[in-house]
Amino acid sequence: MAVATLDLTSNSTSPASPGWNGDPDVALAAAGDRGAFERLYRAHVNRVYAVCVRMTGDRAEAEELTQDVFVRVWEKLALFRGESAFTTWLHRIAVNVVLNARKSAGRGRSRFEGGEDEVAELPARPHAPGDRMDLEAAIKTLPPGARRVFVLHDVEGYRHEEIAEMLGVTTGATKAQLHRARMLLREALQR
Repeated sequence: MAVATLDLTSNSTSPASPGWNGDPDVALAAAGDRGAFERLYRAHVNRVYAVCVRMTGDRAEAEELTQDVFVRVWEKLALFRGESAFTTWLHRIAVNVVLNARKSAGRGRSRFEGGEDEVAELPARPHAPGDRMDLEAAIKTLPPGARRVFVLHDVEGYRHEEIAEMLGVTTGATKAQLHRARMLLREALQR
């Protein structure tokens, strides 16, 4: 992944109260210190990118969304109160940026994205006997809605209620999507 340079010229923040969980770079960055923000960026960019690529299944889109996440962090850092770990706050912003990108692209408007036809269009991949598809590759084959719920629940550890709130659906819908994702993964990994 190429690391792009962020434009940090549009922020005029003041430092928030000192609840920074022991990381002085968070407080310094909130006060407008670009060097401190660059250190935060370098320390966390790979994890944010991993969340984005897991949720989108597309490396190029994930790179763009990762940059969007850090632009949002720069803009909102003064609002970080330190009530949770900085990494927890950052992760939540990353998830929200991905979900908002999906919504603005028109993909997040329905409860379930794609129908059963979408599953039928997945490419059949021949495997030699004993050859198994790895989990990351199998996750990429999931339909977008099922992949998102699977990543948020089974990989990132969110509860169904939290996922339902983030996606604007019912908990029943998230449970159905998770079940669908697990069934498709089981089939893909048994090939």
